Parts: sequence; structure tokens; C-alpha cells
Amino acid sequence: MGYKICTKCIIDTTVPGAKFDESGVCSYCRLHDKLEKTYPINTKRFGSIVDHIKTKARGRKYGCVVGLSGGRDSTYTLYLTKKLGLRPLAVHFDDGFGNPVAGENMKKATKKLKVDLRTITSDQRESRDIRLAFLKASTPDLEEGADIGIATALYGVAAKENIKHILIGQSFRTEGVSPLEWNYLDGRYLRSVHKRFGTVELRKWTPENPGFNLELQHIFYYAIIRGIKTVPILYYVDYVRTEAQKILSKELGWVYPGAHYFDDLYQSLMTYVYRVKFNIDRRKFNYSALIRSGQMSRVDTLENIKEIYVIEDSEVIDLCIKRLGITREEFDKYLKEPIKTFRNYPTSYNFIKAMKIPIKLLSRLNLVPEVVYDKYFGCE
Repeated sequence: MGYKICTKCIIDTTVPGAKFDESGVCSYCRLHDKLEKTYPINTKRFGSIVDHIKTKARGRKYGCVVGLSGGRDSTYTLYLTKKLGLRPLAVHFDDGFGNPVAGENMKKATKKLKVDLRTITSDQRESRDIRLAFLKASTPDLEEGADIGIATALYGVAAKENIKHILIGQSFRTEGVSPLEWNYLDGRYLRSVHKRFGTVELRKWTPENPGFNLELQHIFYYAIIRGIKTVPILYYVDYVRTEAQKILSKELGWVYPGAHYFDDLYQSLMTYVYRVKFNIDRRKFNYSALIRSGQMSRVDTLENIKEIYVIEDSEVIDLCIKRLGITREEFDKYLKEPIKTFRNYPTSYNFIKAMKIPIKLLSRLNLVPEVVYDKYFGCE
């Protein structure tokens, strides 16, 4: 098949899972339309979700856990939950690569909103070793450790405080759904890659201190045994990033970190590796979501995407390489290794595929994040 680009967004044939109908519309646009029908912006439904969270939290100090990075989406989620009277406990995962601007944003937001902040600091040896292991594994899943670390930090705090809801600042309308080949999340995958390429022994799992352990049995424990639900609250509101940014800047003194996802400095190195090694530009699915939602112009975006993303900062990249404890020569050597994907390593993928129907049910019940089903099966 020759090169194609969607007639509605900027998804093209370089994006795994992209299929085009007779009108030239891609499968990701069709998935977006399906999600709009499944999760319409509905005041009544949103109100019932808020009421349910309040009911489950009755008599407890905290009503919900909110993941906080200092970026726009998570800070607005914290702001929204506080305004709704959900008594949030902010939880931040720190693995040593945080952007100082985002750090100041968290301090100001939690102080002005009068919200407690719980920072879960990873063992730096573990987090660095996992990042190096995935660089050596030669797959695009360079943020596997951070993603799982964030998830386990939220689950661990929720379990410790007996909180039944975790609220996350994700929205398919502004971020889209990333292809599995670009971002595959699986605790078994992390363990298998680390076993092969890692050098530091990882901590064992405990409910309140899970470390980097998030395999299917752990998810079952948190979701089914402990009844902890994960709710992407921005699915249910008319979330417009430019408007949210104005509110946060005015009321909380929030400062833009410099780019989307740049609350994590390692994103600078990752974006560089994606481009030079994998020919991946994640802006394609992020910006496409904003185009579908009417928050970006397709014409302007097609021009902007021709430029290297501003998040690639040579000084920050050098800093990240230094924090990994390797030389530039070693880093460049890893970039030349043959390209692989999660399919080259032991994972839970075959079991997940066999559990398609149960996962759909669990996602609709918020027992696993609602985007899980759509990510694994939406564009298969």
C-alpha cells in the first residue's frame, strides 16, 4: 500500500493500525466517533459519577486520588475535582526526571487549592535501570517504567488510604489513543525486558508499596479485591486545553512547562529517539485528536508538524544521558541496534486478546481505565 494520510486528521500510513475507508478517513477517526457516542458530554451522567464518588468516600478523609505531574491536564483535573468537592489527595510519582517548572506548578496548585500532596519517590537505581533496559531492548516503549511507576504509585496510595477512586487527567478528545506498537503497557513485559537487560534487582510487590510491579494479578487485586476504580474524569467534560490553561494561569499561577508531556524531562530524549531511530512522531495521534475536537486546524498542523518538535532540547538530552549513567557514545550505539517491538519479548498480550470481552466489561465499569479496551482493541 502506498502512502496515505487521513482526510480528516493527520494520521498517515506510518502510524500502526491506521486503515482508511473509501472516503480516506482513518480508523482512529472512526474510533474517536465511537468514543464520542460511548462517552458523550452529558451533564446528568457526569453528575451521577460525581455523586457516586462522594457516596463511596463518605466518612473518609479523602474522596479520591488524583495523579499530579504539574502539567496542564493533571493540574486541571486536580482543580476540577477540588471545585466539585471530591476531597482529592494529590499523588506525584518522582523518578528523578521531573521538570522544575512542573514541580513549582504542583507546589502552587496544591497550596492554593489546599490539597495534600503525596510524593512517591522511586528507588533511583531501579528507575534508571529500567530506562536503560528499554533503551537496550530497542523498542519504542521508552516510558514503560515511568508509566507503570505512576500507575503503581496511585494504586499503592489508594490501597493504603482505602480510597476507592483514582481520577486521571486523560481525554481521547485531546490526546487520542496511541498505537500499541508505540506504547504498549504491560507489567510482564517490563519484567521480561528488565530480566534480560537490567542489572539492579527490583523490589518485590506489596499492596501499599508495589514498586514497578503491575502484572495482571496485581491489577486484579486492586480492581476486584480492593474495588479501586480508575476514572478518566475529563472524558465527561468539555475540556478545551486553551481555556483550561487560562484558568490555571489566572487562579493557580500555573506556568506552561514548554510542551505537552514536558513535565517529564526524559520526554526530550525519548522524542529524539523516536524520530531518529523509529521514525515515530507522536504528535500525529495527539494533534489528530485536537483536530477532531476542533481545537487545532488541520491545515496549520500539517505545516507545524514538518518542523522538529520543540521538546527536543540538546542540553536536556545530554542531561538525561548523564543521569542514565552512560556516555554519548554508548547512547548512540543503542540507537543503531535493530528495531524491535513488544512482540519480540514475553508479554501478556495473547492472554489480553483472549480476555477481550471481560476487559470491555471491566473498562465500562471503571475497574480498569476505560481507555484500556480502546487501546488494545480499538484499531486492531
